[in-house]
Amino acid sequence: MGRLFGTDGVRGIANKELTAELAFKLGQAGAIVLTKATNSKHPKIIVGKDTRVSGDMLESALVAGFLSVGAYAYIAGYIPTPAIAYLTREYGMDAGVVISASHNSFEFNGIKFFSNEGYKLSDDIENEIEEYILDGKELPELPEGEGLGRIITCQTGLRDYVNFAKRTVGCTFEGMKIALDCANGASFESSKLAFKELGAQVVMINNVPNGVNINKDCGSTHIEGLKKFVVDQKCDLGFAYDGDADRVLAVDENGELVDGDKMMAICAIAFKEAGTLKNNTVVATVMSNLGFFKALEANGISYEMTKVGDRYVLENMLKNGHIIGGEQSGHIILTEINTTGDGLVSSLQVAQIVKNTGKKLSELATTVKILPQTLVNIKVKNECKKTYMDDEVIKKAIEDIEKEFDSKGRVLIRPSGTEPLIRIMIEGEDQAVIEQKAKELAKIMEERLS
Repeated sequence: MGRLFGTDGVRGIANKELTAELAFKLGQAGAIVLTKATNSKHPKIIVGKDTRVSGDMLESALVAGFLSVGAYAYIAGYIPTPAIAYLTREYGMDAGVVISASHNSFEFNGIKFFSNEGYKLSDDIENEIEEYILDGKELPELPEGEGLGRIITCQTGLRDYVNFAKRTVGCTFEGMKIALDCANGASFESSKLAFKELGAQVVMINNVPNGVNINKDCGSTHIEGLKKFVVDQKCDLGFAYDGDADRVLAVDENGELVDGDKMMAICAIAFKEAGTLKNNTVVATVMSNLGFFKALEANGISYEMTKVGDRYVLENMLKNGHIIGGEQSGHIILTEINTTGDGLVSSLQVAQIVKNTGKKLSELATTVKILPQTLVNIKVKNECKKTYMDDEVIKKAIEDIEKEFDSKGRVLIRPSGTEPLIRIMIEGEDQAVIEQKAKELAKIMEERLS
């Protein structure tokens, strides 16, 4: 992982870690690196943002960077991250960028770039951008006069994205009452338009952003509000997005959570029945619940596991030609539709399956029996984070637990990427048992590695 770029762009507290100065430099370097293949004197970059108060400041600085190296900035305003991924391709842009910190609280913000194909950047490209900002790599000669870039208002972006999302389903939602929690974020217009125009009766919460209420006790990271709202409003189902709407979680008619694992299983089974599940395979991370993998097996569907992070899921999907993958958090990627996780598209797909099958979402969700999980963090010496399996005592303790579970549970050990920590996750059928096993294993690892 890079020195500026994390798992999903450059992120930090706005005006402290992610300053206007840094945004300007990212604008210059990003434009140079991402548009070097174009022959145009004025490469085109489309810019979107979520509803954070710092978005205006960072947009101004970032766009100034674009303009200073001759790029034209197409300003799409408040719009979901996946919309920029789509519009970058649809409009023939040289790059796209979103100003958002996704599910983080309002004081944070971030800048994430997309290539001209609508994909997040590779490590190599991110490193190249960092060279200009951190290593003193010299910028090319800056243009003057008519060589400077310009700002162009992109008035059709939101409308074109909504029309695209609507085309991904082949039915109407007439007769369905659907609740939407927009997290006071970027989906406050797009999700409402799409579901209403497809015939649903839409009721909404957290759809009045004020710059500081994004993700505040709402959206996919705080699902409790939508659970109650769905039951109180007697809805057929509900969807909760995060701040930039690249992920979504569902709630059934009884107010029960239908997480990313269950949504992926529901979609994969429906795709298989329709004959459209390419390679008969779903891609998920190691953190998906064991019950999810067992549900796929029970339905004759294969799966592949990656490291944690949607970038690794997408990497596997593109390499192997798989069409569905994602994370428990609701970041679901459907590569035949969009190039990144798309909360609106994912929610439309699930709603379509509910409508076409005539089944309630609660019934569809019973396909996956979520097994209890427990997570314990232990402090260790930094040099021991990745060598714990060299210790025969620890290795035997892990093997003994897995042998005792006999495929009805599992142990997952994950070294932290940023701290001297090891995370122990144990799944099994009995919550008390797995908690006890996690404590026992944590004690052994702490004694051996601290």
